[in-house]
Amino acid sequence: MAHPQPIGLALVLLLMTLGDPAAAPIAVSAGPAAPATLPAVPPRPPALEVPGDTLFTEDFRTLDAWQADRDSVWSVEDGVLCGHPPDGKQERSFLFTGSEDWQDYAVDLDLCQVRGVDKGLAVCVRGGRGVAVDLRGGEYQDLLLYRQQVPLGRVKLANADRVWHHLRVETRGARFTVLVNGVRALERRDPLGSMRRGRIALVAYNGGHGECAVFYAKVLVTRLGPAQRPGR
Repeated sequence: MAHPQPIGLALVLLLMTLGDPAAAPIAVSAGPAAPATLPAVPPRPPALEVPGDTLFTEDFRTLDAWQADRDSVWSVEDGVLCGHPPDGKQERSFLFTGSEDWQDYAVDLDLCQVRGVDKGLAVCVRGGRGVAVDLRGGEYQDLLLYRQQVPLGRVKLANADRVWHHLRVETRGARFTVLVNGVRALERRDPLGSMRRGRIALVAYNGGHGECAVFYAKVLVTRLGPAQRPGR
């Protein structure tokens, strides 16, 4: 079935160019990670051992290492991050960390959606541009890869709501590989090859559904060694 363009986080990344990704650090919310009106977050999955040279790790006890583009969307409690924008179509927020000099790295994280359909992250973010990975639940049940609003790949992929999923995104040169729950789901090379380095951004996006509540946990960024880097 055809979809209008841009869709999902592709639209979010297009809109991101209108904002300031280098926003001032946000204050960590003192309240619960999930408002009382939201379903309770499921028990977190066990810790995952990922080999590699660690660039960054986050257990969400604070948000000191992160910068947001707006207030009152992100909160943490007991090692879980919640992104919950105000209800309304196309409401969104970005939470940034890392260095624009990061290159050839992998991002591992756990994520769980309890409202809306879009969940994922952007990698190789520089100057408000990046590559988006969107694991869509609800009626979509697919995985999307975009450079800004330009589609790089899409596959059907079952991913239940209100269940934790493990997402791993590898960026090596102009090649992007996505694994979901330990299974390689999508691998594409960006023919333009313009986004090879940059920081990461977590996304909370309402889309056309007009609502979103997504949980993130255990973010780990590791460097991919020279032996793992393919050629162009």
